[in-house]
Amino acid sequence: MSEIIVGRQPVVEALKAGTPIEKIVLLYGVKGNAIERIRQLAKQRGIAVAESNRQRFRELAEDATTQGVVALVATKDYIEVEDILAAARKRGEPCFILVLDEIEDPHNVGALIRSAEAAGAHGVIITKHHSAMLNQTVAKTSAGASVHLPAAKVTNLAQTIDELKRAGLWIVGTTPESEKLYTEVDYKSPVAVVVGSEGKGMRKLISEKCDFLVRIPMYGKIDSLNASVAGALVMFEVARARRS
Repeated sequence: MSEIIVGRQPVVEALKAGTPIEKIVLLYGVKGNAIERIRQLAKQRGIAVAESNRQRFRELAEDATTQGVVALVATKDYIEVEDILAAARKRGEPCFILVLDEIEDPHNVGALIRSAEAAGAHGVIITKHHSAMLNQTVAKTSAGASVHLPAAKVTNLAQTIDELKRAGLWIVGTTPESEKLYTEVDYKSPVAVVVGSEGKGMRKLISEKCDFLVRIPMYGKIDSLNASVAGALVMFEVARARRS
């Protein structure tokens, strides 16, 4: 779930007070001392600042008193990647993690989280930048699963994947270009399933980090699936393999 803070000075004060801000969105072209202060404070705290055109900005807040500034505050508490690994160990199960590589559509994020929770995943990892927040749209699309599935947010996904490998996980990435089918992997071992963004798929570096690249066979005229559908198929194959 999420809420917003609008207005230049309220956002400055929220930044100074340590409010857990997910992202700050500025109306394209806004300037001034307060705007520079916001950028400075956000940089100090590692908070992403994005600029938006007027139409998209109004989707966030129609109130004219925003002064061109909206801070998005998520009430979802993020945990560390190690906490997800520890949860799997505590349950005596091989770890199963969903990794989202810069998926920006909150509906896709919500659908993927819903599938992950239903398939028995221990948690989800999302990127700090170029990713949808776990906000109201995600919560609604996930049918509440985003509240139950632990989530970690990371700055450098490539480094995080290296950490997962050191922890004993196999990294499985989804791509239509692979020769290996998604059913040809041993999912009984600890595994992280990586799903790339809607249009571009996984970034090249992330793809190169994967131990396995898998594809879903297509039999019609369409040559690819929506990211959330592809991810769901692979995750439920993990669930099926572990219970067979």
